[in-house]
Amino acid sequence: MPTADELISADTVNDLAARLGDALARTTGRPASAPALRARAATLDGLTYSGRVAAVRDAVLADLPADWPGFEAAVRAALADPGFRGWMTFPVDEAVAVRGLEVFEPGLTLLRDLTPRLTAESAVRPFLRADPARALAVVQGWTTDPDPHVRRLASEGTRPRLPWAPQLPAFVADPRPALPVLDALYRDDSEYVRRSVANHLNDIARDHPALAVETAARWLAAAAPTTDRVVRHGLRTLVKAGSAQALSLLGHAPDVAVAVRGPLVTTPRVAVGEYLVFEYAVTNTGRTPAHLVVDYLVHHTKANGARTAKVFKLTTRALAPGETLAGTKRHSFKPITTRRYHSGEHLVQLQVNGRVRGEAAFSLDAG
Repeated sequence: MPTADELISADTVNDLAARLGDALARTTGRPASAPALRARAATLDGLTYSGRVAAVRDAVLADLPADWPGFEAAVRAALADPGFRGWMTFPVDEAVAVRGLEVFEPGLTLLRDLTPRLTAESAVRPFLRADPARALAVVQGWTTDPDPHVRRLASEGTRPRLPWAPQLPAFVADPRPALPVLDALYRDDSEYVRRSVANHLNDIARDHPALAVETAARWLAAAAPTTDRVVRHGLRTLVKAGSAQALSLLGHAPDVAVAVRGPLVTTPRVAVGEYLVFEYAVTNTGRTPAHLVVDYLVHHTKANGARTAKVFKLTTRALAPGETLAGTKRHSFKPITTRRYHSGEHLVQLQVNGRVRGEAAFSLDAG
């Protein structure tokens, strides 16, 4: 993942200062200058990515006119410059979210025009938090925009739990007001847009699983050739959690007739940095093809002896009657920053269409 300095570096901010300075000169007739941005470029060391965005945003607000017409004119003059793009625009988006909130619709319109340079998905959220209905009236119009970046902004910006951006508490509590946006986009021509729709549906599934399944079923009833993929990606969290409703909708019956062998652990003792290795076999014992989602769960032992489970994907495939799916899985226990390993007995389980079909214990040595 890129570092904060790689995304918003001193060079990036100096480049932004030059381009906004030129834009100001064209709109005000004054000499090109952006002193707050120049000063900020020299003081980025030690700041996190979010800290850099906030600091550069404030410098943009200091350098650009305080009145909306002057501010908008300067930003639009910058948009006339093809080099005004990429990560330098992200703090400008955030500045629009501050200054544009006062005028609302024109602020959203400017974000729409900025988003092809780098997505403004985070900057639209203050508008949605301030007045969801008013903001959605504008966002809905973006769903028919000819630019896929703008159409994606409609879906991505309204996600209840967009990563690396503030949540939308109103939509976490009730995502239904934004569903017309997704209804307009789930059959979009652009995979870039459809991927956002699927991620938005997955956000909904975390808090409102029944609504997510109901929405997916409605889309499948009026499907495009790409809809099955959208729905499968949008329901992925529910599938991993073994939701019978989601699995059934996707054609994976929880009570499918299968015989399961394993998991058979071939590395009963594993040290951190090594691999857990296990074998498995699943046989279709029924008389019709079996559509299977095969996952495995690792139950990690915590410091207090309790266990927490995490689901990992093995495969999704169909088996003909009598056919067997067999394989060997190597699961890494390489150290990662998001998990602390503890010594003790752990558990691995095999899950078929949401139901645990076999398990085995192994010991982990955390050193």
